[in-house]
Parts: sequence; structure tokens; C-alpha cells
Amino acid sequence: MKPQQQEFLVPLDVYLKVGLHIGTKFRTKYMEPFIYRVRPDGLAVLNVQKIDKRLDTAAKFLAQYDPKEILVVCRRENGWRAAKLFQKLTGIKVITGRYPPGILTNLALENFAEAKIMLVTDPWPDKNAINDAIRVGIPIIALCDTNNTSNNVDLVLPCNNKGRKSLGLIFWILTKEYLKNKGLIKKDADLKVTVDDFTPETG
Repeated sequence: MKPQQQEFLVPLDVYLKVGLHIGTKFRTKYMEPFIYRVRPDGLAVLNVQKIDKRLDTAAKFLAQYDPKEILVVCRRENGWRAAKLFQKLTGIKVITGRYPPGILTNLALENFAEAKIMLVTDPWPDKNAINDAIRVGIPIIALCDTNNTSNNVDLVLPCNNKGRKSLGLIFWILTKEYLKNKGLIKKDADLKVTVDDFTPETG
């Protein structure tokens, strides 16, 4: 496992510690390719190597766009703190809580956003945002747990998209990898915030 660990965006034990790979008891056909095994208690376990590869792909994909061209949507409260810090460090627009309808489609709205790509933290609670993205024809990256459907998603990022610590780690990784791919930092140590800043101590 050592060579594989060295290739990961963060050490393997960091992924495991926050339960990034622990899914739900419900599994959809869309997520079957990412499931490594099912535990005796019925919980599905996601393949960490595939999670890591998709995180890398997502960060490189996002880095092709300027911050003003990206919209991140997070209805799930457990991700608000991490998403807001992601916004502060990258300059990418983030909507937490209820998604105001028409942001991408109604030019008359004060908060109209002309995004070219969208990232959502869960396709189910963020379905209204996904519908808007489909209407304007922009690609969608979605954090998907084992119970998610992904028929309207362009890039599935498999993960535990419900836990605070899991979401904190994901947004920390996306922050540092986005900034590295944009040439704004050279190495992880250049990012002056840690994963703990993204991750509340409870949850």
C-alpha cells in the first residue's frame, strides 16, 4: 500500500479518519462502480483510490475556470462552514442553504450568476440548482454518496457527502488542489489553513 499512499492527495489514514469512504445502507446502480464492499452492518464502503482519483480530476477540471465562472451549491448544513472557507480562499461563489431559483437563468435578478460550471454537495437537496445548470447547459460536478442517483451529473465525486468532517476534508483538498493547479501556491504547505479549519470538532 505504501506506493499507493504516496500517490494520494492526502495520506490514506486522513481519508479513513474522517470516514470519507463510509457510505449508506442504500446503494443505487449509479454508485455501484465506486463501492468496494458492504460491511456486516449493511453500510457500503466506497473505494478510497477511486475517491482520490476523482478528487484530483475534479480539482483539475475546476482549475480550467476562473473563480467567477464557478458556482458551488451546498444545501446541506454540515458543509456550510467548509464551503464558506473554500469561497474565502479561492474567490469562487458559494451558495449555502436554500438555492434561490433562477440565479443562472434570470438576468433580472440582482444575484444573477453567469457560471460556466457548477459543483453541488448532494444531487438530491441541490436538485433545483442542478435543474438550473441543465437549462443553461453547463457541466455539473456532484459529491455523491452510495444512495445518490447521478443521471444528470457530468462528473461523479464519490464520497460520504453527509458528515461534517468528511465534507471539511473534501473542501480542504479541493481548495489546495485548485490553488496549486492555478499556480497560486506551489505545495500543500503554502496553504496557511489546515484541514482542521474546515472541519468542526463535532460531527
